[in-house]
Amino acid sequence: MKAERSTAARLAAWMARWAPPALTTSRTERLRAVLGAALGLVCTALLSGWLAPSATVWLVAPIGASAVLVFTAPASPLAQPWSVVAGNTLSAVVGLFCVAWLPDPVLAASVAVALAIAVMMAARCLHPPGGAVALLVVLMHEQHGGFVLFPVLTNSVLLVMVAMLYNNLSRHPYPHRAPSTPDAPSAGQIERADLDAALANYGQVLDVAPDELVHLLRRAQGAAAERLWSTLRCQDIMTPDPVVVDFRTSLADAAERMQQLNIKALPVVDQTRHVVGILTRTDVWRQTHDGERLSSLTVGDVMTRQVRVASADSHALDLLPLFSSAGHHHLPIIDAEKRLVGILTQTDLVRELSGVVERPHQETSPARA
Repeated sequence: MKAERSTAARLAAWMARWAPPALTTSRTERLRAVLGAALGLVCTALLSGWLAPSATVWLVAPIGASAVLVFTAPASPLAQPWSVVAGNTLSAVVGLFCVAWLPDPVLAASVAVALAIAVMMAARCLHPPGGAVALLVVLMHEQHGGFVLFPVLTNSVLLVMVAMLYNNLSRHPYPHRAPSTPDAPSAGQIERADLDAALANYGQVLDVAPDELVHLLRRAQGAAAERLWSTLRCQDIMTPDPVVVDFRTSLADAAERMQQLNIKALPVVDQTRHVVGILTRTDVWRQTHDGERLSSLTVGDVMTRQVRVASADSHALDLLPLFSSAGHHHLPIIDAEKRLVGILTQTDLVRELSGVVERPHQETSPARA
């Protein structure tokens, strides 16, 4: 039974590899591509027929495949104008040579497609429909050089012209060019050199420009960091059970405790552990500066009574303005019963922010070290 279940599991896993991936494009984008392909082929066909009304063949089938690329993936390196025009045209030339030099149609067809790929790669104009153009020339047993100029070159140029107009009007820059100098990466972000090293090991052709991929990955990193911050709560990064002081405690004792523990602020609580104030080093320094004796004062005499607090389950991201603009350095954290459960400092927040930037790939909210 175990062997049968194992075999069934492997078969299911193998069959799952054949399942088509889900499309991530929106309905609007799909409609834009469909209308663009229809418009591109209509204009190409009508203009080609007008330019050569007596031609027997005025539109070649591989142009349909080219239309799929230039209207559904205008950012792809395989769909750029040079790839479309040069890829189709050079492939047609390869097909003519194979027809002339290889009498066997099966051999000629195979060699034509293979050579077309090699030529397109060498000319940096790899375009998948180019393989179909080379094959079409062999299957038609075309021997006239004019076939390269019309309809192959003419169809390709016309389709690219329509694509340039339509894609740019629909806010899809074409020809598409990724920035030659990507923005300077922040800590932990992927650089172009990192991607080049990965692609060298990958060893396969990617249907996306490297610089474009760098920007895409950086946006993904930013989205991951934003997702982590959106789930991060005060209780995840606060210092739990902080050192506290009673408001009746001598100011001298409180100051000595702050010095011994190297604490910059002490939450002041009552007997029920509700926050009634906060004592900072500045509060203590003011009394020393005025020349008053610390032993004659209590914490309640000098503490800051108006204290901003935050709930333990509130989002840490919401507290950024308090630390960055409002001048807060320490923030007592309370539970649902408004009892003190922790304290959050600027240092805690900055430490967690840098941690999120450095590890955007983690799937769960990082815990405070």
